[in-house]
Amino acid sequence: MRNHLTIAALACSLAFPTAAHSEDIVVGFAIAKSGWLEAYDKPATTAAKIRIDEINKAGGLLGKQIKIVEADTKTDREQGAKAGLEVLDAGAAMMVVSCDYDLGAPAALTAESAGKNSFFLCAEDIKAGIQGVGPNSFSPSVLAAVQGATMAEWANSKRGAKSAYVLLDTAIEYNKGVCKGFDWMWAELPGTKLLGSDTFKNNDASIASQITRIKSLSEKPDVVMLCSFIPGAASAVRQLRAAGIDSLIVNGSAVDGSYWLGSVPNLSNFVVPVLASIYGDDPRQDVRNFNEKYKADAGSYPSSTYAYPGYLLIDLWAKAVERVGTTDTAAVTAELEKMRDEPTIFGNWTFSSELHQQNTGLMQIIEVNDGKPARIDEWTISKPVPLDVLLK
Repeated sequence: MRNHLTIAALACSLAFPTAAHSEDIVVGFAIAKSGWLEAYDKPATTAAKIRIDEINKAGGLLGKQIKIVEADTKTDREQGAKAGLEVLDAGAAMMVVSCDYDLGAPAALTAESAGKNSFFLCAEDIKAGIQGVGPNSFSPSVLAAVQGATMAEWANSKRGAKSAYVLLDTAIEYNKGVCKGFDWMWAELPGTKLLGSDTFKNNDASIASQITRIKSLSEKPDVVMLCSFIPGAASAVRQLRAAGIDSLIVNGSAVDGSYWLGSVPNLSNFVVPVLASIYGDDPRQDVRNFNEKYKADAGSYPSSTYAYPGYLLIDLWAKAVERVGTTDTAAVTAELEKMRDEPTIFGNWTFSSELHQQNTGLMQIIEVNDGKPARIDEWTISKPVPLDVLLK
């Protein structure tokens, strides 16, 4: 099998004749170019390539051009491991893997085994790093738990929410992280109460029994924390509203974007936290400038906030490489772990020897009203999500 993989990898490297040149620094993308995860991986990959192009036009990294090799994971774990081997055999000094921990981990583990750094495109589970892959793996994203905690504190502070109901989609680890963060922060807030919690699966056609339990409560919840992703999230929101539940509904970043709103006509009172706004109203000029670059490259503005971490990961990795003067994994890892409030166009980033993601961060607050999403606020949680909470 290994011989077959090596032959496949050689064919892949031949498709990129410059990748083997000693004057190039090769970055390998073992990502979903097909299957459902492509909708997340493609925008983030486009953003990563924009940052690579900027670096190359400015003279390169360590005076060398960054070259890209790619392999398709096909949104499949087994194919992910094969794709990781392909880009390693093509000379990758660092590997970029899929946005989701569950599906990106097999490729990231091949990088770890080869002694190479890996970056998840936008995974928000704590296992997408030290805890699930190893000491040389990172994710540029704000953790899912931070998104849930942000929604808890913001809803309480800005909307006066005191009672909550939690509805968890158990399909992937990301969803569990969002609810975990909400539960932790909600319990920390004075005067709040949790009226109940329930679960469903993303592909459930109906959540009628869960809705019945919500409507049977002695009081209506001020906020429903929905921890899900599309399409299950859209179905759940549609059913909640159709049942007359008009409480504030909050979710994590996974449902950012207007592409699904047609399935819930005239949706209002629905809020999510995001890294940056795709709607042309982000208060930071650098973000608006990036959106224009993205449109020039891709033909349209980013479809969701999940484009942005791709740019971030290349930016942060390249800074570390320049500072240590090498792509050597141990040196780059050590330099990344020194970063404290590292400035980027999306805010300040911090890594440590304990955590290779962000357990706090400035989030833009997006609200959907009458079917139209727009930035209404920004929020940074009052304290980081503790490591013991993240690891529960």
